Amino acid sequence: MRTLGNVIWIVFGGIFIAIEYVVASVGLMITIIGIPFGLQSLKLAEMALLPFNKRAVHSQTISGCLSLVMNIIWFFIGGLPIVLTHLFFGVLFYITIIGIPFGNQHFKLMKLAFIPFGKVIVNKS
Repeated sequence: MRTLGNVIWIVFGGIFIAIEYVVASVGLMITIIGIPFGLQSLKLAEMALLPFNKRAVHSQTISGCLSLVMNIIWFFIGGLPIVLTHLFFGVLFYITIIGIPFGNQHFKLMKLAFIPFGKVIVNKS
């Protein structure tokens, strides 16, 4: 079922979301200061490409207050528009009964876009 969901996701726009995240990541990584944010954008691209097989979990490494500070900077620089976009599409998919699984994936991406630092992407088992 996850494979079918991923195929439908990719065909109906998931590939474009992932490409947008990769392009944004390259743009961020051009600057030295933007490299950490570019890496988080790549994390979002990985999750956006095959969301039915992946989930975001807290990292086992101790990042301390640095991840909190980076999440705050991320939120004000680019995270808020990403969160609002995924919220909009999640609600839009929830309006249609058949789109509820895709709305769930947008809400999952929204949570990751809200606080990407300190999270890792793992495959569902």
